Parts: sequence; C-alpha cells; structure tokens
Amino acid sequence: MGLHLYDTRRRRVRPFEPLRPGHVGVYVCGPTVQSPPHVGHVRTALPFDLLRRWLVQSGHEVTLVQNVTDIDDKIIINADRDGTSVWELATRQTRAFDDAYRTIGILPPTIQPRATGHIPEMIALISALIDGGYAYAGGGSVWFRVGFFAGYGALSHQRPDAMLPSAESEPGKADPRDFALWKAARPGEPFWSSPWGDGRPGWHLECSAMAGKYLGPVFDIHGGGLDLVFPHHENERAQTVCAAGGAAAGETGEMARYWMHVGLLTTGGTKMSKSLGNSVLVADALDAVRPQVLRYHLLSAHYRSTLEYTPEALGESAAAHDRVETFVRNALDILGGPGEAAALAADDGASPAGGARGRAARGGPGSEAVGGAAADAEAGLTPQQAWADFAAAMDDDLAVGRALAAIFGAVGQGNQVLSKAHSRKLAGWVNVTRRMLGVLGLDPHEQWPSAGAELRPALDGVMQIALDLRSAARARRDYAEADSIRSRLAAAGLIVEDTPEGQRWHLA
Repeated sequence: MGLHLYDTRRRRVRPFEPLRPGHVGVYVCGPTVQSPPHVGHVRTALPFDLLRRWLVQSGHEVTLVQNVTDIDDKIIINADRDGTSVWELATRQTRAFDDAYRTIGILPPTIQPRATGHIPEMIALISALIDGGYAYAGGGSVWFRVGFFAGYGALSHQRPDAMLPSAESEPGKADPRDFALWKAARPGEPFWSSPWGDGRPGWHLECSAMAGKYLGPVFDIHGGGLDLVFPHHENERAQTVCAAGGAAAGETGEMARYWMHVGLLTTGGTKMSKSLGNSVLVADALDAVRPQVLRYHLLSAHYRSTLEYTPEALGESAAAHDRVETFVRNALDILGGPGEAAALAADDGASPAGGARGRAARGGPGSEAVGGAAADAEAGLTPQQAWADFAAAMDDDLAVGRALAAIFGAVGQGNQVLSKAHSRKLAGWVNVTRRMLGVLGLDPHEQWPSAGAELRPALDGVMQIALDLRSAARARRDYAEADSIRSRLAAAGLIVEDTPEGQRWHLA
C-alpha cells in the first residue's frame, strides 16, 4: 500500500508522497540545551529515527535536519545560576544530548544547525515579513501580526479569536496575540545587532530560518513533540508561509506537507518535564537497563500515543527484548555466524531479500520474486509473510505494535526449529528477524554487538575442547562423565545439544 502517515494539519492518515521522488526532507525540532537530556527527549527523537530508517529501507534518500536551540531564556537563567557562560553551558549540554542519542542508537542528523549560527538568515526572514506587512517593530522588538494571517490556527485547529493572549507582554506589542520575532536586548544578556536594535531572535523564528535554509520554504515532513503544536509550530507555519507567499499563500500554502507529532512520555500520569521536576535523566535510566532495552521500551508504543514510564513497564520490555535477542544470538551461534546464515537461507530460497529496495523490499506487489522456494513451504507463517506483515505495519503510520507482533511470530517459528536439524529453516527465520530488528535499530548482532565479542574465537576453541572430551567419554561409554560435562557447561550458560549432525552449543 505504500507509506501512510498521520498528518496533524489534516487530522487523518494519508498516503505519503514526497515532493521530489526518491528523496525526503525532514525537519525535527531538536533540544533546547539548557540542562541534561531526560528520557522524554529520547522518546520524542526515536520515532523520527525509525521513520528515517524505514524510508531508507524503502529506497528513499533522507535529509534529516534537527536543530539545536542554543540561546533561550532558560539557558540564560541556568548559566547565571551555575556561574558559567551561556556558550559554555550550551556547548556542554549539546554534547550531552549527542552522547545520549548516540548511546540509544539514534542516527546523527544529516544537518544539525545551531540557532546562534543563523542570525543573518533570521534577520532576512524578519525583513521579508516586515516588507509584506506581517510584522512590525515596537519597543526595540519585532512582532508578528497574528491577525493578518488568515490561516492562523489551522495546524492546532483553534480559532484565533478564542486563543489566550501571548505571555509576552513587552513594550511595543500592538495585539495580545502577537508573538516576538526579535527580542530587544536586556542588560547582561547576549545580543546581536539588527536593523531594529540590539537583541536576539525569538524561539519560533529560529526553526523557520533553519528549515528554510536547508530544506526550502516547503518541504516534506516537520516533526516534534505533541506539546509543540501550539504555539511553536503554529507560529513557525504562520511566519514561514507569510514570508514565502503573502496573503494568498497564507490561506492555502503550507510550510510542510506533513506534520508529525509524538505523544507525551508521562510519569504518574503527568508529562515528563524539567520544569515539573519529574524527569528521569537518560544517564539514570541507563543505570537500570541496557540502552537497547530502553530503546525497545520507548519504541514499543505507537509514536502518537502517550507512554507511561514506570519500572514495571520497563521490566516487561526488558523481558520481551531479551527473548528476541536470545533467539538471534543462539541461532547465529548454531549456524556459525551471519554469513553462514545468509548463505543457507539463499540456498533454500528463504531469504526475505535483505538487499532489495522499493516496493519489492516492502512486501508489496512484485515481492513474489523475493520468496523463492520458501513460498512452497508448509502452510502457515513463512519468513516472507513475516516480512510482508512487518512492512504493512510500518507503512501504516509506523504501527510498531503490529511490527513487533511480526517479529515475535518469526522468533516463535525460529525457536521451534532451533534445536532440530533444520539449519536452512532456522537461517530463514533468523535472517528475517534480524532484518526487521535492523529497521527498529535493534539488531543484536550488527547494531548492538555484545561485550566481549573479541573473545569469541577463544571461546569457540575452548568449547571445542570440551565437546571433544565429552565425545571421548561417550565413546568409552562413560555416560556419567559426558552428562557431567554438559551439566557443568549449562551451569556456565553454555547449552550443548545432540543432533543428527553432531554436537551443537549455544549460549543460554
């Protein structure tokens, strides 16, 4: 069916069609780097990492721009509190966010612009709005005329006359609903020169300027947390559309063709927030679970839903993730590694075509060619059907719950042949499982290699000695010794199984 996404602007799931075939431009509102990252920040960033991976898997090139707001009231306040400069605090916390995202397996953005590096673009945008009659200077600041934009409120589905006044009540503001594009300098704060006096940019203006520079005045997808729909994204849309096309475009034009928003992460039923004091820092969360488990947990709920963060839910996610991880590692141990697994599956025609792209790779029309002989397998789930189910779920607004069901279906089938002489079948199941996990950023072998992997050759050698000793004991009919060797290995987490093809071992 092809990818469908929920568009906040239109309040429905609709087919995704990029402006330029084969290329997708995405702008995601990044962090305001006032303090260390908490788990809510990661929850907001992960769906766009998932979207990016799926788009690439489906044959698209993706330009993902995620900004850093490095000048803001809260940054100034926190820097003053800590007795440091705004620049030192912003740099330190930007690195903390980068480290947190990298630790959770979030791919770095294609472009990561900083607000303070784009002051000229912001001044040019303000000038265009003033020239068009959509903004005015007053009291050393510059304000956007909300009443002059006929389309204001269309994104958040509000009527302008029913909106509360903006909290910004500084001198020179003509209408309580108007918002600041440029803020007049205040004593002791960083400032830049402009045609309207010294000051600094308004928060909403930053993203319009950076998105416009790197993606153009109209691009494919704009994303962020649900809490940004109003006023941040509403204001972004207004100033961008007006600067680009005036009143006519203000009624019908768009900044982004699709608006995606991620549901809130809550603790105790309340949004996780620094200001509320209920946030869980990423560093603290990783003291409790491995990063791949945290990633699994935060991805396990649909991106538009509210997700409650509790130790109990995290424990359930850890158990579910460990089941999948254990299957993959054990299957690869039995098969001799990913290369051997791929070769066996290819021989059997059971590979879900990991290198394919486009419609066939997603399991849509034309995907019959990737199935091969496995399509003639016994009735029931096949690796090809598992991939088709996974792809259909991902194409349906990133329905990750159904995608995980496809993964667990494959794991269940794989576990049934794990201890049997069905190497080719096992290879088919582990290959499709890893391919699906790879889209989620959760492949245990490639994306999350286990610690101590460099010791695997030595372990293989030691295990071969143990298996030879056990074979020798059985040859001389000393079954008590053979059983003892297997029991001692099992106690150490190394399972030995007797198959028609000889002894096999894998991790417990």
